[in-house]
Amino acid sequence: MHAAPLVVGFDLDMTLIDTTPGFGAVLRALGAELGVEFPVEQMTARLGPPLDVMLGEHLAADAVGPAGDRFRALYPDHAIASVPLLGGAEDAIAAVRRHGGRVLVVTGKYPANAQLHLDHLGLDVDHLEGWVWGVGKADVLRREGATIYVGDHVHDVEGAKAAGALSVSVLTGGCGREELLEAGTDVVLETLAEFPAWLEDHLLELRLDALAADLRERGSVLVAYSGGADSAFLLAAAVRALGPDRVAAATGYSHSLPLAERDPAREFAASLGVEVLTPATHEMEREGYRANGADRCYFCKAELLDVLTPLAAAHGLAHVATGTNADDAVAGFRPGIRAADERGAIAPLRDAGLTKAQVREASRRWGLPTWDKPAAACLSSRVAYGVEVTPYRLGRVDRAETAVRMLLADAGLRDLRVRDLGDRARIEVDATLLPMPAELEASVVDAVRGAGFADAEVDPRGFRSGSMNEAL
Repeated sequence: MHAAPLVVGFDLDMTLIDTTPGFGAVLRALGAELGVEFPVEQMTARLGPPLDVMLGEHLAADAVGPAGDRFRALYPDHAIASVPLLGGAEDAIAAVRRHGGRVLVVTGKYPANAQLHLDHLGLDVDHLEGWVWGVGKADVLRREGATIYVGDHVHDVEGAKAAGALSVSVLTGGCGREELLEAGTDVVLETLAEFPAWLEDHLLELRLDALAADLRERGSVLVAYSGGADSAFLLAAAVRALGPDRVAAATGYSHSLPLAERDPAREFAASLGVEVLTPATHEMEREGYRANGADRCYFCKAELLDVLTPLAAAHGLAHVATGTNADDAVAGFRPGIRAADERGAIAPLRDAGLTKAQVREASRRWGLPTWDKPAAACLSSRVAYGVEVTPYRLGRVDRAETAVRMLLADAGLRDLRVRDLGDRARIEVDATLLPMPAELEASVVDAVRGAGFADAEVDPRGFRSGSMNEAL
């Protein structure tokens, strides 16, 4: 199972842009040429219907077509520079982009003129489709895979509903709330400024529903459980979907797991009524792991899954599930994910499209204590690539971090890494704690040396997740 890609369509006039001044200017110029005094205020008060329909109320039938052609010809000179974005338009598009989504503009406007607006205003759009109206928009929305269509008019609602997309309406055009609701819209927003927050909530609920459905379909799971925010949330979600009797947690105990992580992880799982299995893993026996090349995580995850897969079968659990989220899946170099996929592990958070931020937000809403827990990668991630991983090295990193946490407990330390560079250690702490008072920094360096490092220094750049990958 994989989350459907996010594709959001937007109407243009009175949804993304305030066409009123430009449309009025073109009507006046056209009227001057034709000797017709169009009721500009009346015609611009409710933009949305096709131009020919609007002109047809004021011109003879045989004059409508030529007048429409002339209107479109006059449009670039009279209507582009004067038309602004509506409030929240850029933020609405950016909100779609933050979730890796595609942005469509599906409009009744003449395509060439619509493109001029997009170019002039610098709107980042993947696809523009013009000269489509009402239910005619449905064909475009379906073809492009849009799941949401945003507009201001009742006919935008018709297009969304005909396409099977969620209809989101804004009150920036001529249609009122009751009118839009009567037309069947799903959501009414005052302006596009409300769209980013709405989208965040909508996607979170949608993805949580997808996660629950996926887990229910799986029947039972053994969660590869580190105690971090992702695996803890997956464990809680599995219990909600399946009940604690069809869920178990497994934490591989080895030299790479910090001792400080073990008890809190067990306590959290116990609070859910879940059994925690603690099999020993022996990644240190894998040459590729000890060699500590760029693919070290592959060998670590391979060992974990080779231990957990038969363990799940022995406990009658259908699947091993990892806490890989949607951000992890696109984060670039992640050999551990490849190892898990090769061994048939499932990744329900990733497949539901849940990002790290969404995992934390859902955890907060569910009252999970791990919602704001700092990232806690395994101890091996502290050892510079190419430096052999040994129990001694991991042990001194663990001792060093424990000592530094004690020293900085009152300073509000959140993120910490003691990086083993082979001949020395680099200490990364929250940037907000830098620069440290000289006396405190000296104490921190001495504590790390006392853990077994010949030399150490505090990194003036502060904590950076995955900073060892900078050398790759």
